[in-house]
Order: sequence, then structure tokens, then C-alpha cells
Amino acid sequence: MINAWEEVANLKLSKGSQFGLVIVALMTLVAILAETIAPYDPMQVVLKDSLQGPNYKHLMGTDLLGRDILSRIIFGARASFLIGVIATSISLLIGIMVGSVSGYYGGWVDSLVMRLTDIFSAFPYFLMAIIIMTFFEPSMISVFLVLGIVGWTNYARLVRGQVILVKVSSYVEAARSIGAKDGRIILYHVFPNILSPLIVYTTMNIAGVILAEAGLSFLGLGVQPPTPSWGIMLSEGKDFIFNAPWLIFWPGAALLFSVIGYNLLGYGLRDRLDPRSKQGGESNGSRLVNSCQRS
Repeated sequence: MINAWEEVANLKLSKGSQFGLVIVALMTLVAILAETIAPYDPMQVVLKDSLQGPNYKHLMGTDLLGRDILSRIIFGARASFLIGVIATSISLLIGIMVGSVSGYYGGWVDSLVMRLTDIFSAFPYFLMAIIIMTFFEPSMISVFLVLGIVGWTNYARLVRGQVILVKVSSYVEAARSIGAKDGRIILYHVFPNILSPLIVYTTMNIAGVILAEAGLSFLGLGVQPPTPSWGIMLSEGKDFIFNAPWLIFWPGAALLFSVIGYNLLGYGLRDRLDPRSKQGGESNGSRLVNSCQRS
């Protein structure tokens, strides 16, 4: 039986993936230690400091209400990190349950579950999130739930495909022959052997969830002011793009680097955990890094 967690612990990442890991680790630390490292209260209004450019007192400048941009970027990292991890966990849990049942039992159960999955997949991810959010009061909890609910279909398809491959393995047949229950077989014999692709996809999916949260907050459907969010900061700064460009530069840069970090880490994990990607010559992560360097 393959222990995916041991593979992750022992693998050696490429330089690009190591850079992604550094970004992800830094974002995680910033989110956890926000109260400690933020120089100011991110919601403190100081009108006399309105729209100050970067200076020794406010390293990233201030917004229209005189709030410190650096402090709001730091606390915005917490919002993005929490939503990314929690919403992805909800999608992962739903996808594992649906995909495991569909792939393991097959037949009419598989057909019914996959048709329901097709119906959900027919709607674009972000558009469906916008539609559902209109029925809820905008808040961080609503974003958790909505992004988690609309993102389960890809997990279900991935898990289903992996379960179909694993359920015919000799150790699964041996467990079935000695009378092991279906639930025990799925939990102890099937699930540990499909962890590798799940770890890879989950890492890359967090980047998409962070972007979706920023988009919802930008439209006023996500995290609500005065709670710091990179999407809110972009929305508030869009009217000052020429007069105070730092209002959109810093949250945009934070959003860009966080997404790049998760994607680079995901590509590196895929290159190491998926044997097929090792046979294709230059890795996907390396191609991404090289294309970024050329551009």
C-alpha cells in the first residue's frame, strides 16, 4: 500500500516549487501571526493620513480613510488563507464521499451520481458562486459555504476515477474475500491509495478559491467592509488607480504571489507524486517557471 504522506515528506521539490512552498509558508505564517506583526489596527480610521504614499511611517501608504495598507494586507492574508483552506476542505469532503460511492459501487449508482455531477458542472464555477451568494447575506461564513459547495464536482470526478482503478487491486479483492465491509475497504484500503492526486489537486485548488473570494469581495458579495480583504481593497482602490496606484498595487501583488505560490507548489507535487509526469521530459512546473522567465 502506498503511503502518500511519506512520499510528500520525502520528496525533493524543484527550485520553482521550493519558491512556491516559501510563498505558501510565508502566507500561512502571516495569517497566523497577523495581530503580532501588523504595525497598526487595520480598521483604524485616521483621516489626516488619507491617501499618503509609501513612507517610513506607512511602508505601503494609506487608503482614503487613512488606514495602513500594510496592516490591511497582512489581515487580508488571513481572510484569504482561511477561506481558501476551509472552502477547499468542504469541497474535498463532499467530493470524496460522492466520488467514492460512485466509483466503488458503479452501475446505476454511478450513472445517477455522475449525471447529477454533470448538472452541477454545467454552470461555470464563479458564475454559480455569484448566483448562490445573492440568496445569502454576504459574510465570510457565507463565502466558506458557497465556494465549498460549488467546488465539489472536480473532486468527485477525480476520486471516482481513482477509486475505479484501485478497487480492482489484489489487496482490495483480498479484503473483500475475508468479509471486510464496504465502508472499511473504502476507508482503509482504497482511500490511502488515492491520496497523491488529491493532495496535488487540493494544493492547486486553493489558489482558485482565493481568486474566487477576491472576485466576490470585489463585487460586494463576499467579505464585507471594514474587514480587510484583498478583493475589497482592490474594489476600494479602483477609483484612484492613477492618483494613488499603491491602493491597488499592493493587494494585487499579494493576490498574484499567493496564487503563483500555490500553483508552483501544486505543479511540483504533481511532478513528484505522479509517475507519468516524470516521463514527459521537462516538468510542468519547470515549463511554467521558464515561460515566466521568458515573458
